[in-house]
Amino acid sequence: MSDRYIEAHRRSMTDGDGFWLEAASKLEWDVPPTQGWVDGLGWFADGMINTCHNAVDRHVANGRGDDVAVIYDSPVTDQQRRFTFAQLRDEVALVAGMMAGLGIAKGDRVVIYMPMVPETLFAMLACARIGAIHSVVFGGFAAPELAKRIDDAAPRLLLTTSCGIEGQRVIPYKPLVDQALELATHRIDHVVLLQRPQLEAEMQAGRDLDWAELRAKAQPVGCVPVKATDPLYILYTSGTTGTPKGVVRENGGHAVALSWSMQHIYGMQPGETFWAASDVGWVVGHSYIVYGPLIAGCTTLLFEGKPVGTPDAGTFWRTIARHNVDVFFTAPTAIRAIRKEDPDGQFIKDIGIGKLRALFLAGERADPDTIHWAEDMLNVPVIDHWWQTELGWPALATCLGLDDNRRQAGSAGFPVPGYAFSVLDEEGKDVTPGHSGHVAIKLPLAPGAYATLWNNPQGYAKSFQTFPGYYETGDAGFIDVNGFVHIMGRTDDIINVAGHRLSTGQMEQIVASHPAIAECAVIGVDDDLKGMVPMAFAVAKAGYVADDKLAQALIGIVRAELGPVAALKQAYIVDALPKTRSGKILRATLRRIANGEQVETPPTIENPAVLIGIRELFAPEHAG
Repeated sequence: MSDRYIEAHRRSMTDGDGFWLEAASKLEWDVPPTQGWVDGLGWFADGMINTCHNAVDRHVANGRGDDVAVIYDSPVTDQQRRFTFAQLRDEVALVAGMMAGLGIAKGDRVVIYMPMVPETLFAMLACARIGAIHSVVFGGFAAPELAKRIDDAAPRLLLTTSCGIEGQRVIPYKPLVDQALELATHRIDHVVLLQRPQLEAEMQAGRDLDWAELRAKAQPVGCVPVKATDPLYILYTSGTTGTPKGVVRENGGHAVALSWSMQHIYGMQPGETFWAASDVGWVVGHSYIVYGPLIAGCTTLLFEGKPVGTPDAGTFWRTIARHNVDVFFTAPTAIRAIRKEDPDGQFIKDIGIGKLRALFLAGERADPDTIHWAEDMLNVPVIDHWWQTELGWPALATCLGLDDNRRQAGSAGFPVPGYAFSVLDEEGKDVTPGHSGHVAIKLPLAPGAYATLWNNPQGYAKSFQTFPGYYETGDAGFIDVNGFVHIMGRTDDIINVAGHRLSTGQMEQIVASHPAIAECAVIGVDDDLKGMVPMAFAVAKAGYVADDKLAQALIGIVRAELGPVAALKQAYIVDALPKTRSGKILRATLRRIANGEQVETPPTIENPAVLIGIRELFAPEHAG
């Protein structure tokens, strides 16, 4: 590892306040902070800042108004648009004025249920501009999930579009919004609807307002200073009970962390082009499509499409070459999908990769085979790095901007400055190198990590109770003898499906709600394309027909409740579930069998004969 990395990490550990106050000085503050971390108050608690000003207005004021800030590339609509920093400022100021005209002010919540269109980015920045708290809900979530988030966040306003586009399909959004508002107990003052030409939605008189009409009448508004510790956004992530967890991100630490990370992790400089091929509904989209690149003065690329099928497996490389992307960030699932369609990399050979100098992967564990394929085809560093919605930015990485180049396929790298990792056993003691345990991070967490869970301080506190002095990541892993940290998977029932964190416990609740089901188990099994996929096992009640029709019905209700993002496509109706004598379902045993592993009959099993039937279900799949 480089001397610059070693010194940066050392200083962040021995003089964290000085290290991060220096990083904070690179931003423009209404009131510059004099404090770093203060227990009970957080990071930069005496500072005041506006995130939108630092992402947009200050670049215009510094003479970069004509530089390109946002590139919108939509292969699904065959449309491309570019916005300079000056144009972005003007659009955001009008959307902020549009919301202010509806009475939205500092501290109010605004739910954004929109696809990958420029107006979504405008809306997020506009909330930051006036101190409102946005909560973006991924457009793939079904109405019940949207309703839960509405009830928890209690927004005054909901912004949406008439439709989203998934590959070749047009997805009507407005019926989902209408259904969610019927299901929710919280009442919203207004819904502002952006009509897209692909599908026009009906308006509900008195509640729904037309985006274009409001924007045309709006007066631009300026940036409102907020406390560094005031919330910027709420982003919901899957909880183990099926109740969404509202991760709260604060303005000050978030801006400092993203500013620092763009330069020192990704090696980006102002004026260069960064592309995170994610969705604004996820934390990657928040941090590295909307806020991070713009705060750093870079061009960000907003892409509405898929790695394959829009129109082909060359669309990523075509986009990279067309827009002169310097650094690219995507999920391992996307690379696996491209490789499946184009194993020899012919599209890469035909199109090229322009000036691309690095590919970063995150969202799930990147298997060594995928990393090696990508490096062989692209001939640039392919860097797996690790973080979570709760953390908001990378905690493990190879820091290109610190001249670091050490990497090892299968590892997410070394701790980023600001983070100190340990792998602990059940008693909270450090395990020896190479041995697995609970991955934990020493406190305090670096700037940008979550400050609490919205309406759920008890849930927030749980992540710090198991191992006093540490944040429990919920992941299992190990640190090898060379210091590389390896994240191997979740220790709870959260599974990672193509970069989307989903709760198997929540899926079990949905399956169990079917009147024909006596009990069930949902597990995550390995998948070559998506990393993991859910699989359901269910026992039918007496008097019900246990057939494929019932299995398909179970898949259908999970899809209806969670949306297609749930990716549940396999359900098995079985006579019984394998259990211990104490009644605990042997989910780990089910997972190993489904993955094709040889499984010895556990000595604690109550019903060993059940395993024979389970094994027979999978024998044809794994034969040969």
